This record gives sequence, C-alpha cells and structure tokens, in this order.
Amino acid sequence: MTDTSPPLSTPFDEHSTAEEVLADVDLSGRRAIVTGASSGIGTETARVLALRGAAVTLTARNLTAGETAAEQIRQSTGNSAVDVRPLELADPSSVAALVDSWDGPLDILVNNAGVMAIPERTLTPGGDELQFATNHLGHFALATGLLDALRASGDARIVSVSSSGSLFCPVLFDDLTFAFVAYEPFAAYGQSKTANTLFAVEADRRWAGEGIRANALMPGGIATNLQRHVDPEALAEARRRSGASSALKSVAQGAATSVLAAASPLMDGIGGRYLEDCREAHTIASRAESDGRHGVAPYALDPDNARRLWDISERRLASLGA
Repeated sequence: MTDTSPPLSTPFDEHSTAEEVLADVDLSGRRAIVTGASSGIGTETARVLALRGAAVTLTARNLTAGETAAEQIRQSTGNSAVDVRPLELADPSSVAALVDSWDGPLDILVNNAGVMAIPERTLTPGGDELQFATNHLGHFALATGLLDALRASGDARIVSVSSSGSLFCPVLFDDLTFAFVAYEPFAAYGQSKTANTLFAVEADRRWAGEGIRANALMPGGIATNLQRHVDPEALAEARRRSGASSALKSVAQGAATSVLAAASPLMDGIGGRYLEDCREAHTIASRAESDGRHGVAPYALDPDNARRLWDISERRLASLGA
C-alpha cells in the first residue's frame, strides 16, 4: 500500500509534551511494548501510554531497573497492567525468547532501545557491528517475530526511534561491520539510525495492507542514558560539526513524537514517514542544509535502499539461526 496522504502537520511542536499529545486519547484495551523502557524517553513513552489506559510491557536489559520503572509507572498512573520482560537486542536468543513468550494481539510496538557512539569497533559474537546489531537487527527480529500478534490487532502501529544521527552515515551495504571503512563511533551510530528509518519505510510498504503502519522519528536532543558511551567533549564536537543547537529537550518533550506516532488519531492511515518535533521532517540534500537536529536524508527514505536492507537483514538473521 502506498501512502499518498499529504505531509503531516499537527498542532504540536518541539515544546509539546507526551501527555499533551495524548491528552484526549483513550487507549483502554490496547496492548503495547516499549523497548529500552527502564530510563529516559522509553520510560516516559511507556508511562504516558499507561496513563491513557494501555496495557504496557517494558523491556529492559536490567530487570531490576525495569521493575523500578514499571512500579513507578503503576503508582503514578494507577494502571496495574504494566509488566517488565528481559530483552538484550544484540542477542538473537533473547529476542526469540520474548517473541515466544508473547500471547495475543499487539497494538503498539515502540522500538525505542538503543546504544550510541560506542568508542571502539565492537562486534557481537555473531560478527555484527554492535550498534547495527542492537539498534537495527534486534528490532528487526522483534518486529518480524511479532508479526502475527501485530496482524491480530487489525490496527497496529510500529514506532522506529531513529535520530538525526542518520545524517552522519547511510547504510554501508558493502561494509556493514566497518571491516574496511575506518570505524568512527558516530558514523556507525548514524548507519544504525538510517537503518531504523529504512525499516519503517519497508515495513509500512509490506504490512500496511494488513492493518500495520510503521513510522520513524527523531525524538530531539535529550540528555539521557543513551549517551553513556560518549565522551562529553566528543559529543560536543559532534554537535559542532553537525551545526546542532546546544538546546536540549526535556524527557517529557522528547517522548512526545514517539507517543504521537504510537497512538495519536492524527496518525491514522499514515505510514512510512520520518517525524520530528511532532511533525513530518523535510528532506534535505546534504547535511550542510541541516542544523544538526532537523531534516532527513533522501537515502534514509529511499524505497530501494529499504528493500535491500530488509533482504540483507532477513538473510543475516537466518544465518544466525534467528
């Protein structure tokens, strides 16, 4: 199915909070999974979905941290239908275990978890670059593994949390692991974030006719645990190189675009888009045209790139036995 609707415009902007975006939305009876929900915008995304009545499953690498976040959400929202499940996205067996444990329909899948700018080139036991494996391949395996549950919803949404970091690097189809191209932390991060957007493009093309819409988004510049691998000076230098503003969003503002894509009626019938500040981003010809926080590169929305990445991802997971 091709989405021919006009560019998305909403009454919300970079200052809007997640609560404001879903202020009049009732999610009773809806079931959601939010990956990486033990901190940052993942926790806030899960909290606001629960606040509006959804049953929410948080995934976390650290179950203690995940359960702390879940209990805070239960207490603050009065919604007891909040649980935690373990998930290590770079481990195919962990993804498979979560998929196997899921029963019944799934209405909302927020692929939020991620790692950023790992200082040294690091490969998984299966031989994949760690950021690509975590940010893209793990979420790809999760979404495709949960396809029947998403189909059973009849009206499901997938949210792929990307980043303006995608402007740093396209998908290097001939060198996904940086075996020949010199490894640079933000380039590898950028590749994985481009992959997040391409996943949404192709997932929406494949599954929209089955009632599953997928969109990607840039949440904004937010100080969270995502930056745990990044030297502050290196991050500041990357922002200078990209021209990014030093202004940061709050976590509540950072989760706003995620919940818009996940549950707002303003997104009904819309898919394959890249959003920022609760609106559709404009396509830019080069990084020089961006302020470092806004805009999406054509290569991140290219349907041929999206199909190629999908095929590579399927083959890679098959080779890992996933």
